[in-house]
Amino acid sequence: MILAATTNESLARMSDMLIYSSMAVYTLAFFAHIAEWVLGSRSKVGRTAAALTSRTAAATAAVTVRVKQAGSTAVLDKPTVVTRAAAGTRDVPDGPGAAGGTVKGDLYGRIAVSLTVLAFLVEASGVVARALSVQRAPWGNMYEFSTTFSTVAVGAYLGFLLAKKNVRWIGLPLVTTVLLDLGLATTWLKTPSDQLVPALDSYWLWIHVSTAIFCGAVFYLGAVATLLYLFRDSYENKLATGGNPGAFARSVLERLPAAASLDKFSYRVNAAIFPLWTFTIIAGAIWAGDAWGRYWGWDAKEVWSFITWVGYAAYLHARATAGWKGRKAAYIALIAFGCFLFNYYGVNIFVSSKHSYSGV
Repeated sequence: MILAATTNESLARMSDMLIYSSMAVYTLAFFAHIAEWVLGSRSKVGRTAAALTSRTAAATAAVTVRVKQAGSTAVLDKPTVVTRAAAGTRDVPDGPGAAGGTVKGDLYGRIAVSLTVLAFLVEASGVVARALSVQRAPWGNMYEFSTTFSTVAVGAYLGFLLAKKNVRWIGLPLVTTVLLDLGLATTWLKTPSDQLVPALDSYWLWIHVSTAIFCGAVFYLGAVATLLYLFRDSYENKLATGGNPGAFARSVLERLPAAASLDKFSYRVNAAIFPLWTFTIIAGAIWAGDAWGRYWGWDAKEVWSFITWVGYAAYLHARATAGWKGRKAAYIALIAFGCFLFNYYGVNIFVSSKHSYSGV
């Protein structure tokens, strides 16, 4: 017994050390991402900005129509064919990315991604060490939930990169958020490793909470894309009306993917993860039935989980409704993610409920 307790304490200390080490590596990745944005060439960005104001071949094509007339060929007027991805969208190219399309900027970007991978592996090792020290799922309180959440968020981002998706633009906001999340976890939310209360001691802890963490991580990526879509859409609107964007827009927004690309990415990830969030709520209800003898009791956590579900359902419905696509739908998506954040932090910290069983 003494040997086991000593081993668990050693694993807990190792977990803390690995989490702090991952924060140090994430900090290096943060500075590398900053260098990618700052040192990327502006010349390529300038050419991209010019392309946004012109009719490119992809957006507008002049087509020559030839008609046979009594053995000869007559050339008719050239009609203009405009191709659009969806109603109300502009046909503009994606920006060159944070690196600006240069070798120097791309080098710093690759260093940033490599450091992010290293930090992810170190943090994931810390989460595993925490699980071994408590001999259960490593998300029994807010500290464990936060460290696991940031690990899964980074893992989802790296998964998109591994699948050859153009999402490196998420790197800087992601690493910044992860550092804030881990900073909160290691200062205000830090809780000594301990065993679970009886209500949590169930295999549903692995199922329900793990899916909630994964859903939140992917919802976060969608929220980042949605927020950047709003900025990029305003920038493109200003260009389309002959306006002169400010220095921030010229140095940052020009390098992002087009508003249509950002909007498509956020919609796809939110739509893909929404069924899993539905399952999360159902799994929570089943667990509540086993633990408390009722499937639904309008507890604060249950209510806000349902509000979050309604928010994303409204977003998906808005995307399919004429007049609500684009910015209006984006606002709904951000409100829905705000509900998730309040359910994540607000309910656990500020609201007394049946889910307040592990302090923070």
